Amino acid sequence: MTLSIQGVTKRFGPMIALDSISLEIGAGEFVCFLGPSGCGKTTLLRIVAGLEAANEGRVVLDGSDLAAVPARHRRFGMVFQSYSLFPNMSARRNIGYGLECRRRSRAEIAERADAMLRLVHLADHADKLPSQLSGGQQQRVALARALAIDPSLLLLDEPLSALDAKVREELQVEIRALQRRLGVTTIMVTHDQEEALAMADKVVVLHDGRVEQVGTPAELYGRPATPFVAGFIGRMNMLRSAPTAKGGCSFAGRALRVAAGAGATLGIRPEEIVLCDPDEAGENRLTGTVRDSLYLGTRIRVTIVPDGAADGEMILVETPGNAATAAAGSRVGMHLPAESLRVLQ
Repeated sequence: MTLSIQGVTKRFGPMIALDSISLEIGAGEFVCFLGPSGCGKTTLLRIVAGLEAANEGRVVLDGSDLAAVPARHRRFGMVFQSYSLFPNMSARRNIGYGLECRRRSRAEIAERADAMLRLVHLADHADKLPSQLSGGQQQRVALARALAIDPSLLLLDEPLSALDAKVREELQVEIRALQRRLGVTTIMVTHDQEEALAMADKVVVLHDGRVEQVGTPAELYGRPATPFVAGFIGRMNMLRSAPTAKGGCSFAGRALRVAAGAGATLGIRPEEIVLCDPDEAGENRLTGTVRDSLYLGTRIRVTIVPDGAADGEMILVETPGNAATAAAGSRVGMHLPAESLRVLQ
């Protein structure tokens, strides 16, 4: 199923929650709506689901305008953060509930529910109540219930945010594998950038009700289009640049060669900066003083105060966890490769 969101605008009184959003979602794609709280991502999902009405614009599924189709008739599967399971029903009955509402036969409901239980690895828990299941198991039941109706579109609203980190990572892998196996077009809302990068084919970054950028996880991380995307997706050093006499860029009084263009803000990822001897000469070298080092297991995050930078400006550098640790107060050099510097503004 292909989904087309065309010029969707939503207002709550004087506040514009969504400002002329247009997106194309291909059949079988896993798309994440990503952004901070209040950016409009859940409102957009609810409009797609038919739970909210847009003030302007259309939502079109395989060429059919959904404006006149009530939510209960859209045959969309939806999974919420809160699971929304019936506490007095077993896992099997929760999964089969949507089919009961569609007046399917008991035999068909039982067969489908058992198939879904096997699909989410809960066949041994079919007769348990939600209170007898862990959070991760409850979310598997909620997912199985959404899939049991063979939905044309699967909508996931922050489905993993209530779970602890280990269970969340396990379910990220399981949900992605299941979605690929079934080929169901899926939209997931999340504020967790790592979750979006790990799971999505395509990520839609929203900010203040507008689309900042749409792209694959690699595109958003490697080629952010705006300072907001650069700062929201992973970590990014933002360097306030000044123009040089030759039309180039400089930071902290040092000229920097940039592979493409010039601008007032340059960005570079912490892992792309190479620490070196402070006396080492060469292109795109800066010097500074280590403020602190943070050991994070697989990597070490070093905070450096660059020489000549404005008050409060610091540079983050990330090195492998087995690298030598730069002590606080020590002098270091930094090589900023031209091909890693991005013009953000």
